[in-house]
Amino acid sequence: MDSYEYGELLKVLKNKCDNIEKILNPNKIKQRLKEIETIENEEDFWNDAKRASEIAKEKRKNQRILQTFNHTKQELDDAVELYEIALTDSDTSTLELLFEQSQSLQSHIQKVEMEVMLNGEHDNSNAIITIQPGAGGTESQDWASMLYRMYLRWSERRGFKVDILDYQDGEEAGIKGVAFIVKGENAYGYAKSENGVHRLVRISPFDSNAKRHTSFASVQVSPELDDDIQIEIEDKDIRIDTYRASGAGGQHVNKTESAIRITHFPTGIVVQCQNDRSQHKNKATAIKMLKSKLYELELQKNQEGTTQEKSEIGWGYQIRSYVLAPYQQVKDLRSNYATSNTSGVLDGDIDDIIESVLVNANAKTT
Repeated sequence: MDSYEYGELLKVLKNKCDNIEKILNPNKIKQRLKEIETIENEEDFWNDAKRASEIAKEKRKNQRILQTFNHTKQELDDAVELYEIALTDSDTSTLELLFEQSQSLQSHIQKVEMEVMLNGEHDNSNAIITIQPGAGGTESQDWASMLYRMYLRWSERRGFKVDILDYQDGEEAGIKGVAFIVKGENAYGYAKSENGVHRLVRISPFDSNAKRHTSFASVQVSPELDDDIQIEIEDKDIRIDTYRASGAGGQHVNKTESAIRITHFPTGIVVQCQNDRSQHKNKATAIKMLKSKLYELELQKNQEGTTQEKSEIGWGYQIRSYVLAPYQQVKDLRSNYATSNTSGVLDGDIDDIIESVLVNANAKTT
């Protein structure tokens, strides 16, 4: 990078920062923080624990966004000022230092950009993720387990907490299905881009002839809804089955039918929960999962103009391809983002892919 290219980069970043500032409206955030401070000083504020928790969550988010934006804007302003001085004085050592820091500056601007994009109604909610293997037996079940590990590692990288709701081992390897909640700031906002069918191409470790196989697995993501959001589920539309839990849990799992499976007839949605010893708690969680999935399905209908759920896990519905043979590449079919770092991606390094999808989606709506 030379001084001219760096100057052009600063212009692009400055333009981005100005656009972010217009959307973000820092003065409005400051005003809201003052309002929250007044609310917190009310005598009966802590009497309503749920309201207090919601206010505290909003406060943390606004403080974080404002602090991140102010820090990044100052960093950009300092870079512009230093660049102009170095250019005037022909200070090559300072220019080289600025060039070296350019990647970090771009990364910080992108982080703020993501914060602004994740302003949907439920983007700040926890995410309920369900992974189901497609047809293909052991191959697809193993692929589903690889995706599960990828999201666990991604959650760990971001500092998110994961609670397993349902886990079913595969017959020979992998998993028949898994459902879990990812908890953290903007968990759903980020994870929603993973919603769809994921395709794997590799030399099968289960094929003695070492042939290349294609496997599919479905990832469904929905927000964990607050209890005050009303979604009607009529008794005639569902069937509730109980069964013995098969996951971790000690001797208890094989003694009582505490696990719950709910089938929703109008949509064909099936949810399962076995993470608690109490059948009543598992039922309550399963109902919550069903409501979240119905809400997400309604969002998809409104966005896509569809009238029914896409249920096929195979060709035509994939959002991303993971090719491990004959070459190495992960490519998202919505943003066209591609990387040869397949091992990193499968180890949870998927932020760049997720951000490319969010940017692409945002560009289509603006």
